[in-house]
Amino acid sequence: MPRLFTGLETPANVALRLSLLRGGVARAKWIEPDDYHLTLSFIGNVDDSIARHLVEELALVAAPQCFVRLVELRAFGGDRPRSIVAVAELSSELAELQAASDRALRRAGVETERRKFTPHVTLARVKGASVYAIAAYLSERSIRPIEFAAPRFVLYSARTSQGGGPYVVEAAYPLG
Repeated sequence: MPRLFTGLETPANVALRLSLLRGGVARAKWIEPDDYHLTLSFIGNVDDSIARHLVEELALVAAPQCFVRLVELRAFGGDRPRSIVAVAELSSELAELQAASDRALRRAGVETERRKFTPHVTLARVKGASVYAIAAYLSERSIRPIEFAAPRFVLYSARTSQGGGPYVVEAAYPLG
C-alpha cells in the first residue's frame, strides 16, 4: 500500500541554494536536497487499484507550465512548530494546477485535504526542537526570491517513515 502525493520537483540548482540554509536548529531533521519538492495534493496510503486509477486520472490534467517563486522562510505548526519551510507565492497557475490535482484525486475516489493550500518546500522537520531555536533561526536567515519553472508535475511515493523521504517519482505529467 503506497503512500502517495502529487508535487513539483525542485531543480538541482534550487535545491543547492536551499540546502545552504541547513543547520542551526538542534533536534531538527533536515530534508535531503534530492527530496525537496513542492506538494500539490497529499493522497496518503492507498491500495494498488486506487493507485492505478490515480495514474490514469492525473494523466487527464491539462495545465500550463508553472513558475514557482520561493519568497520567505517560515515555520509551520503555530505554537508547536513541526517544520521549517520555504514558502512560494500562490500564482494563479499554481493554484489552478493544485485544484486540478485535487479534482483528479476526487475522480479516483480519494478524499482531499481541507486545509488551505500554502505552496512550500519543506526544509526540515522540527518536532521536539526548541521554539526559541526555531525563532532564532528564522530571524537570522532569509532568502532572496528563488524562481524556477516547473515543466511537469509528478506522482510521488514515499516509504513508510517519519517523513522526509526518500521519495520516488511513480509517474510524470507534462505541463504546458
